[in-house]
Amino acid sequence: MTRLQRMDWPDNGTPDLPPAFSLAEAEVRLAAVRTALAGAGYQALVIYGDREHAANLHWLTGFDPRFEEAVMVVTPGDALLIAGNECLAYTVVSPLVAAGKVRTGLCASLSLPSQPRGSRRLWEWLDEVIPGGAKVGAVGWKWYGAEELPPGADPALALDIPAFLADPLRDRAGRVENATALFMHPGQGLRARVSVDDIARLEFSNHMAASALRRMVFAMQEGMTDFAAVEAARIGGLPLGCHLTFAMGDTPGLSGPIGDRIVKGKPASFNIAHWGSNICRAGWMARGPADLPTAAVGYLEDFVYPYARAMSDWCGMMRPGVPGGSVWTMIHDRLPPEFGITLNPGHLIGLDEWMSSPIMLGSDIPLASGMAMQMDVIPAHPGWGSTRMEDGYVIADEGLRDALARRHPNAARRCAARAGFMRRVIGMKVPDSLLPLADTCGIIAPWLLDPAQVVVL
Repeated sequence: MTRLQRMDWPDNGTPDLPPAFSLAEAEVRLAAVRTALAGAGYQALVIYGDREHAANLHWLTGFDPRFEEAVMVVTPGDALLIAGNECLAYTVVSPLVAAGKVRTGLCASLSLPSQPRGSRRLWEWLDEVIPGGAKVGAVGWKWYGAEELPPGADPALALDIPAFLADPLRDRAGRVENATALFMHPGQGLRARVSVDDIARLEFSNHMAASALRRMVFAMQEGMTDFAAVEAARIGGLPLGCHLTFAMGDTPGLSGPIGDRIVKGKPASFNIAHWGSNICRAGWMARGPADLPTAAVGYLEDFVYPYARAMSDWCGMMRPGVPGGSVWTMIHDRLPPEFGITLNPGHLIGLDEWMSSPIMLGSDIPLASGMAMQMDVIPAHPGWGSTRMEDGYVIADEGLRDALARRHPNAARRCAARAGFMRRVIGMKVPDSLLPLADTCGIIAPWLLDPAQVVVL
């Protein structure tokens, strides 16, 4: 029987500081990019990055542009990272740059408006490294299907990079194709699988976000402003993966704090996201059903409890080989249209909060060991509002779990403890192949003014 049970939220301790991105890892990734480049028939690969879309560039180099844009060109025998006035010195954060494996160049046009522009122009750098008439792949942050384009348009030629880069590329190259899927496709993308060191980094990020969210939730009280609630989170210094949200009542869900005050009987949702994590919860500013408005009657029995059972089934399907389309179908069977599930029920996460997803309608892309999965199933209802259990996980076969236990035994122990809590205390279906990355995994606390009341199955 699904019910509420009063309990302490679990605390499995603070993870060890994860390993820094190493030269050896970066060299393996650069070699993989060159292999993918050759396999696609490209003579050059051009990778674009900016503050919002830095994940592909950072995954390869360990460098992310700040304030500015950056461009990297990879050929079979060369690698050039082009940065602006403020980022050029920062490129040394990349092990590849520090070791001289990637050379750098200044293009002041990548800098902010009104800054000095005395440097080589972008097209001059491109002319130096890209052979004339070459077939070039351009990597931005998304790719397109034929159904998204005008009739007869070739999806391969639909670029998602700025015109100031696309135009000189097209002038120089014989053909420029959208090659973003080489990095981000959920089935074959270079970034669609994580290593044991990546798992340690993801766990650290999820812990930092989950600990902050827990502090915020247990500090909430009537009359407190949303600013004060977020201040109570004591968010650490990790970079944010997306804008922090805190929305109550009729405020749109992607809003941040606006000075609203916590009042009983309001729905609320909030998240804290770092690179590699997004911990999100939703419920009611209430201590129990008596605090709900009439329109929300039945919130627990008819909305929260079915959602919790569906999330248990979601966990049970997180095994290598399960087709992504089967997860989609299961969720929509368990949570009918009135639950308002519109986006993919789960997706890959990286430095970008949403990379891509194997979980799509009709998808035959199998879940695979090494996929970092975000349990991101977002119900929405005009009367009940929402509920949420959004945390990070990694799907890991026995080989990956053994490798994690050898290299990062404490991380492996904490993941096992979280899985045990979800099974024994919450009653969820958690297979051995699912590694929970945060102590909030399994926790649904629908009454946000009394968060020690937790849903158990």
